[in-house]
Amino acid sequence: MENKSNSSPSGRLGGAKKIVITASLTGVLARREQCPYIPYTPKEIAEEGKRAVDAGASVLHIHARQDDGSPAYDIETYRQIGEEVRKLCPTAIINYSTGAVGLSREERIHHITALKPDMAALNMGSMNYGIYSAKHKKFYHDFVFQNPFSDIQFYLEKMKEAGTIPEMEVFDNGHINNAEPLIDMGLLQKPYVFSFVMGVLGGIPISTKNILHQASCVPAGSHWQVIGIGRKQWQAIAAAITVDGHIRAGLEDNFYLPEGEMAKSNGELIDAAAKLVRMLGREVASIEETRAMLNIPLKK
Repeated sequence: MENKSNSSPSGRLGGAKKIVITASLTGVLARREQCPYIPYTPKEIAEEGKRAVDAGASVLHIHARQDDGSPAYDIETYRQIGEEVRKLCPTAIINYSTGAVGLSREERIHHITALKPDMAALNMGSMNYGIYSAKHKKFYHDFVFQNPFSDIQFYLEKMKEAGTIPEMEVFDNGHINNAEPLIDMGLLQKPYVFSFVMGVLGGIPISTKNILHQASCVPAGSHWQVIGIGRKQWQAIAAAITVDGHIRAGLEDNFYLPEGEMAKSNGELIDAAAKLVRMLGREVASIEETRAMLNIPLKK
């Protein structure tokens, strides 16, 4: 359950560092043929969000999907998801995706402009993005994820107008430095929120060495978390916790619990992450503490 005892906005309890847990509820690539517990509908996504919050998540990272599981990018689907989430998780921090391939930049941001969520993901650079099967010797996904500076600036301007905090997703080390001109332009304010996405083919691999290098490169006044893709996620989560980084888990990123069993819900994955936080001598941040850390007041 959400830890509320002896909490304080400072993010510390008895000297222990508070770790923010984000839940990545569904994504757009994973399907029920791979994992039968992936949520598709707004109600299912909200129910998974509730399980994640009850287990310790403060932030819910959300992609929209059609009822058949295909990606959805329309405002109305995101609106329905937000309404269902707020019924069950009235104070959780809602973070909508803006990632997409083949859409105009207006289509990638229109739900943020219309709905004004607490946070939104912001991809910080272009890259090859692939999923490769060594067993079958073939690529299952192979595309270029385009995010030129002009688009990043456009998304940031729209997020600023909406009062939405950008969560900068960096898939490689150079993506961190891409924030510098945007800080200089006044489009980013402290705390700068970075997510180190690791384990995607085309981006930086998961390793403790790479986490330490990424963390050493963020500008002063930054809040960062690790997003590990695949079964090595738990290694990334453990390494991040030991150096006071924040963490993300969920069915978008990885289907499996640390022992190798397929999770039956996002709640099970977040519960495993929270147990790891406590095992390593830290405490899980509450929603209130996370809002204070990130300067995200609760919207009425």
